[in-house]
Amino acid sequence: MELREYCPLDCPEMASLFYQTVHTVNACDYTPQQLDAWADGHTDLAAWNRSFLSHYTLVAQEEDQIIGFGDICRDGYLDRLYVHRDFQGKGIASVLCDRLESSVSGLITTHASITARPFFEKRGYRLIKEQQVERQGILLTNFVMEKQQS
Repeated sequence: MELREYCPLDCPEMASLFYQTVHTVNACDYTPQQLDAWADGHTDLAAWNRSFLSHYTLVAQEEDQIIGFGDICRDGYLDRLYVHRDFQGKGIASVLCDRLESSVSGLITTHASITARPFFEKRGYRLIKEQQVERQGILLTNFVMEKQQS
């Protein structure tokens, strides 16, 4: 596996990975309607590209396939962290998270899905609150979590 910085040509493949991951990996914790509201398959690639370029964004790649990605804002907000459905449980999210976390100091916050909450708890994040977020008129449960980074 190679870990590298994001480039704009990655965006369409990352959007596809996001959609597939949400609709498979997260399917055990969310209803089909919630999954469709979260990832409807119509990602605004221009907006995602701008966001990725303004954040520290890393891509995990194996051969010529993107197998994971993550991004963090300068203020310590860990925005996205997704691993391809066929590469779950291989430590890819941990490697991405290690690098993303080490790029900032101080407080790191994230909004973790039900599925991702145990991963973040094992990394030392603490639960701040459970919340309901609305996407396309559908409520989704997630968790505001934070970790103090030295």
